[in-house]
Amino acid sequence: MSVHRPEGLSDVFMEPTEAPPAPPTLPTLGFVGWCRWAWRQLTSMRVALLLLMLLAVAAVPGTVWPQRAQDTAKVATYITDHPTTGPWLDRLGFFDVYSSVWFSAIYILLFASLVGCILPRTKVHLAGVRGRPPRAPRRFARFPAQGTGRVDAEPSQVADDAAAVLRGGWRWLPFVPTYRVDTRDEGDGTVSVSAERGYLRETGNLVFHLALVGLLISVATGQVLHYRGQAIVVQGRGFANAQVDYDTFEQGTAFTPSSLVPFTLRLDEFESRFDPDTLQSRDFTAHVTLTNPGEEPVEKTIKVNHPLDAGGAKVYLQGNGYAPDITVRDASGQVAFSGPTPFLPQDEVYTSRGVVKVPDVSGDQEQIGLVGYLLPTVDVRETDFGPAYASVNPQPDDPALVLAVWEGNLGLDTGVPQNVYELDEARMTQLMDDDDKPVTLVVRPGETVDLPDGMGTLTFNGLPRYVALDLRHDPALPFVLVFALLAFAGLATSLFAPRRRLWLRLSPGAGEDAGRTVVTAAGLARGDDVGLQPELDRVLADTLARTADRPPVAPRGPTSGEATP
Repeated sequence: MSVHRPEGLSDVFMEPTEAPPAPPTLPTLGFVGWCRWAWRQLTSMRVALLLLMLLAVAAVPGTVWPQRAQDTAKVATYITDHPTTGPWLDRLGFFDVYSSVWFSAIYILLFASLVGCILPRTKVHLAGVRGRPPRAPRRFARFPAQGTGRVDAEPSQVADDAAAVLRGGWRWLPFVPTYRVDTRDEGDGTVSVSAERGYLRETGNLVFHLALVGLLISVATGQVLHYRGQAIVVQGRGFANAQVDYDTFEQGTAFTPSSLVPFTLRLDEFESRFDPDTLQSRDFTAHVTLTNPGEEPVEKTIKVNHPLDAGGAKVYLQGNGYAPDITVRDASGQVAFSGPTPFLPQDEVYTSRGVVKVPDVSGDQEQIGLVGYLLPTVDVRETDFGPAYASVNPQPDDPALVLAVWEGNLGLDTGVPQNVYELDEARMTQLMDDDDKPVTLVVRPGETVDLPDGMGTLTFNGLPRYVALDLRHDPALPFVLVFALLAFAGLATSLFAPRRRLWLRLSPGAGEDAGRTVVTAAGLARGDDVGLQPELDRVLADTLARTADRPPVAPRGPTSGEATP
């Protein structure tokens, strides 16, 4: 394709007369430049929000997979049941999420991002608070809020009154000024008053971010120094605040068990009250005796949501139930098991399931396992398949034990932790009667029954109650509460505190207004502010009223003020 070009004309864009300039040499960032760029990215609000969201996502695995700090047995069982994925999850820290390297890295990066964002903003904010409000613009016509007025007084006098009105505090907090005020002489007798408020908005924002940093530090400190343990205490028995006495115990990395205060707690009596019609629980009270080191025993009570303070920890009433006192004798007549065994309630009438493991039998006798239910108030009904047992009341009016009998190897010597409320049936055999039906033992308090096949006897001695106690010690909890309240207060302040600027120009009147002061006012807000115009009208009206009520410095004619909306 040819292009026509008139003769004698040259296209400087197509036919350059000079050689093209050399490409510019761009400076390189270098190591310091890249570090500065990375720091600016880390301390940006965008990255802080991303890290906060990432921290929430990283906490999810801790609620999906069992955690070693809470239940070591569940972790071991999971790894055994999942031989392929279990070891890999363990290597990646999914069973110790909150102490893993990747979770800690996100936590530290978020902390650094917040601190790096807060420090420069605080410096700028303090400089703005100490600075003077901006001077009044030349023209007020372009502002969204405007007002005018006239008053019989000198501009300087009106300026003093306007400054007093603007500095006035709230009715409920009169000693705190609402506006920062500055007065300037513009010449020719004209005085301007500049007022600004709303720095509390940025203060609230900074308080919110500082509170988040405080929360991060408090939570991290609590995770390092806390401990938490659960223990089941049977009526008439005691509990010592030592790690070996806990059924489960969880501690922070910097906590030492030797720092536990060695107090003792004995359960004297447990009271439960139920609605007689609906059988819904109404009250649980544990009467205990607390003995602190070097002190006399004192009687205390523990209720739901009313914990007991002991040894720097709070003792919560987490649960309760029945612990049948059982004695099992083996085939030789020796006592193989004796004592109360907690049964776990399954419904509102305290139908409780439990397991009695009898490993200490004599001779070559097979170990014994008893699995069944405790029925506080038993009700027996005949069915086509035989008698059916059920509980009809949570109170122990007519208790009975309904047990199935197993024999074999309980598996307690395998080295794998077992749940005390579950029977490992892998090496056990359930005993059957002559009709090939499972053997069922029904025992009431004070009764003794024979175990099948001459395995021994079982005696139901009594039915004491038990309580499940949850002891928690976290020295950071008060700080978490304080910083959470500060974060809420700072966020509310940053959202609802208005940012406003008001200006008043006080000029000597001319013509018909000679001898008077003409007041013009304007206001500006950051964002939409429906209260800006009413606020400007209030300041203008209060200023004119205040000036009109003051006695004149010299006779100037009428002393009444007039405001033009």
